[in-house]
Amino acid sequence: MTEEQEIMQFDVMDMMEMLPHRYPFLLVDRVTECVPGKYCKGYKNLTANEAFFTGHFPGNPVMPGVLQLEAMAQMSASVLMPLPQYKDKLFLYAGIDNVRFRKQVRPGDRFDMEAELVKLKGPIAKAHARGFVDGQLAVEADLMFSMAGNK
Repeated sequence: MTEEQEIMQFDVMDMMEMLPHRYPFLLVDRVTECVPGKYCKGYKNLTANEAFFTGHFPGNPVMPGVLQLEAMAQMSASVLMPLPQYKDKLFLYAGIDNVRFRKQVRPGDRFDMEAELVKLKGPIAKAHARGFVDGQLAVEADLMFSMAGNK
């Protein structure tokens, strides 16, 4: 196995070093499998105590779709962040295409995510990301982001 194919893992403390996000906007608890420059897989454990569940929707809580996309964007950025040339870059949304919400994400769910790098050209990258609950596809999207300055 070559160094560039090394499978890596990151816990929440590693994620806080790589991403500028903090509670309540750090939406990746663990990256369980990552081949930098290719793909990452990981998850977010959702509890009833998540701040967004109290207002969306009271009595029938659902994880907002925009936060599902944000979690998958953070997972997508994890594909490149371990590479030295991107270590201190700030990853910003540049576009979202082909979004499909297929299943509600609720308190008590483990939101499993996977992101595969589809294209990288200069400071622009595109990833295909998918989110699952209990092995069923909940959401998928093509996410484009740009790498700018330093975080």
